[in-house]
Amino acid sequence: MQSTSLSCVTFPLFILFPQQSGLYEYKIFGGLADVPPKLCADVYMDLDFRKEWDQYVKELYEETYDGEKVIYWEVKYPFPLSNRDYVYIRECREMDVQGRKIWVVLAKSVAVPQCPEKPGIIRVKSYKQSLVIESDGKAGCKEWCACFLEGYTKSLP
Repeated sequence: MQSTSLSCVTFPLFILFPQQSGLYEYKIFGGLADVPPKLCADVYMDLDFRKEWDQYVKELYEETYDGEKVIYWEVKYPFPLSNRDYVYIRECREMDVQGRKIWVVLAKSVAVPQCPEKPGIIRVKSYKQSLVIESDGKAGCKEWCACFLEGYTKSLP
């Protein structure tokens, strides 16, 4: 397993390349000094609010297919790159671990016939995410996120 480490502002980013899967894994650790953890989790789960502040959202919605809530998300990429899209399920749980409130968000890609691939957009078929948010012991929150991505169905751009 190869590993690279970068530091972006106060958020360290670790990039792993597991030889077995052939997909990059990103791990990010960070915090928001003045944002309580529940608010952070609520904002993270609010798709409508994300469309207001995220300039890279081209299309984002949640629909129920066969009793399961599925999210479709198209992300704008700059020229000459093609846009990417994701079809995934996710769940958020608030947990009490030894007296500490912790929010855990898990997400993974799924294939549903109601969300077929679109011409000119690269579908990310292998996507998993684990996000953990908890109090920093003061007024803010600390978090870490692990993502396995990008299993593309086409060659880049």
